[in-house]
Amino acid sequence: MKHLLRVRSWLEAVPYWVLALPLRFAVAWIFWNAGQVKLINWQRTIELFTDEYRVPLLPPEVAASMALSIEIAGPILLVLGLFTRAAVLVLLGMTAVIQTFVYPDAWPTHLQWTAMMLVLLCRGAGAVSLDHFAWQRYAAKPGARAAS
Repeated sequence: MKHLLRVRSWLEAVPYWVLALPLRFAVAWIFWNAGQVKLINWQRTIELFTDEYRVPLLPPEVAASMALSIEIAGPILLVLGLFTRAAVLVLLGMTAVIQTFVYPDAWPTHLQWTAMMLVLLCRGAGAVSLDHFAWQRYAAKPGARAAS
């Protein structure tokens, strides 16, 4: 029992950034790869958005361009740990659209993506990130006078 308590204590002492870094990279990898596939053959991408994906309310060209923009910008922000929560919110929205309108049977995969992103949404990018640096540098210090 003593060994189990020691292992538990050691595991609970792992810094959050050690957990957040692979989560950020994993989510980034998923969406980056999807964006790269779209870039390889843009005509085929438009055909997929026209014939298979059929996102409601948006023309296929607009939906494809929006998806590509999100799949390129989101991963870059996640890897840098910059505007992580905002990037994750956008990626969660995209995941919801994919789940609802495109691949509803892929819920086990989307559930995994969502679980990873919810951790990042709730806890942020961690100490090894530009977000952390920005908060350390620009956040109001306790006792500092607020600018009017």
